[in-house]
Amino acid sequence: MRNKRIARTTVPAALVTPSVRRAAALAVALLAVSALTSTPAGAAPGAPEVPSAARLAALSTAVGEADVPGTAWAVDERSHEVVVTADATVPAEGVDRIRRAAGPDTDAIRVERAPGAFRPLIAGGDAVHAGDWRCSAGFNVRKGTTYYFLTAGHCTQGKPAYFVDPGHRMSVGPTAGSTFPGADHGLVRYANGSLPHPSAVDLYDGRSQRITSAGTPRVGQSVRRSGSTTGVRDGRVTGLNATVNYGNGQVVRGLIKTDVCAEPGDSGGALFSGSTALGLASGGSGDCRKGGTTFYQPVVAALDAYGVRLF
Repeated sequence: MRNKRIARTTVPAALVTPSVRRAAALAVALLAVSALTSTPAGAAPGAPEVPSAARLAALSTAVGEADVPGTAWAVDERSHEVVVTADATVPAEGVDRIRRAAGPDTDAIRVERAPGAFRPLIAGGDAVHAGDWRCSAGFNVRKGTTYYFLTAGHCTQGKPAYFVDPGHRMSVGPTAGSTFPGADHGLVRYANGSLPHPSAVDLYDGRSQRITSAGTPRVGQSVRRSGSTTGVRDGRVTGLNATVNYGNGQVVRGLIKTDVCAEPGDSGGALFSGSTALGLASGGSGDCRKGGTTFYQPVVAALDAYGVRLF
């Protein structure tokens, strides 16, 4: 549809009285104020203010200060919310405590429920053993000519020696490094020269996946987890930089959140995508019959902490 030409009318200067000038000036001023206060493009009039990254970070800190065991939380940058996941042990009062801690920003909190109880995934059985518990080896690494494997830090507390079997007849070697809580990674040295230490993840079907690099996952990415209790399980990354309060002062930060199931004994196991190492199993809730929520220590941070590398 063509635009019609609009004829311009010139008002003789003699007809522009002071009152007309004042009215015109007021109209211009009102237009300027309107331009400064107009609703941003794409935003509905009266829409709530989108919290800044700094406000969301402060809100995440407030959730942590509420100190409710059985909760995990992370900032969702897409929805501009702090997503709090509460396990089945958290009562309504615990959720209320978190909302009170949020103060005026409580609308920026989204609470989700997870089945079961968040716990480090450690158990007795077979795989890699220390004391009366077992965990799972994550990724084999090296520093110079010395070889190690990475696992969860809650598995290496107290720096025990590790063994292949539950009877402690075949040694792997000593714990060389351990961090938990805060982070959740540990390092065990191969002192038994007869044990193989390939740069691969066991797929529990007679095959293995070669690991050639370490990386940082993205939300929505498809991933796999290998553990000594439940073998290999698939799922997706649902959050990054998550914090988990396991209770008793055991708070771990900077974790990868996923919907991959896991069970006790899978702690320390490898989270990976193709040939890229991503994380080490820390803990979670649920099981592999009903599903659950699990958290992983980023492997890049563990590599940096101990000065080791994949090979």
